[in-house]
Amino acid sequence: MSLKENTMDTQTILIIILIGIAAGTLSGLVGVGGGIIIVPALVYFIGFSQKAAQGTSLGVLLLPVGILGVLQYYKQGHIDIKVVCYLSVGFILGGYIGSKVAVTITQENAKKIFAMLMIVIAIKMLFFDKPKKEVISSDTKESVIQSTSNTNDG
Repeated sequence: MSLKENTMDTQTILIIILIGIAAGTLSGLVGVGGGIIIVPALVYFIGFSQKAAQGTSLGVLLLPVGILGVLQYYKQGHIDIKVVCYLSVGFILGGYIGSKVAVTITQENAKKIFAMLMIVIAIKMLFFDKPKKEVISSDTKESVIQSTSNTNDG
């Protein structure tokens, strides 16, 4: 999915809302969800770049306290505002569901759920992630070329 695209099909919107529900549920259940759910899900299911997924996740989760970080990602074109809005809807619902479940389970079970989640994510990251080539926009290429030529001039 391109950040420049203005239209999203119903299936994509539903996937994004489900990602938000999963992240919100996990956040309410064990206090995490943004970086470990939203970012990988946007990359693998929606086709976002790592930076766009990170910026969009920040847009959902950190606007009040991370506004300066969000602004930096936004200025570079790495935040899709529509996706931020849809994820937020799902996250609110999921946060409610996760917190309702969390208050009914024991502290020990909550720790075990969190630990298992971290193990699964660590194993996937260590052994199953394939490296992706980063695509550099023409604007970035120009700035790299200019900064290289500026350092060679001195």
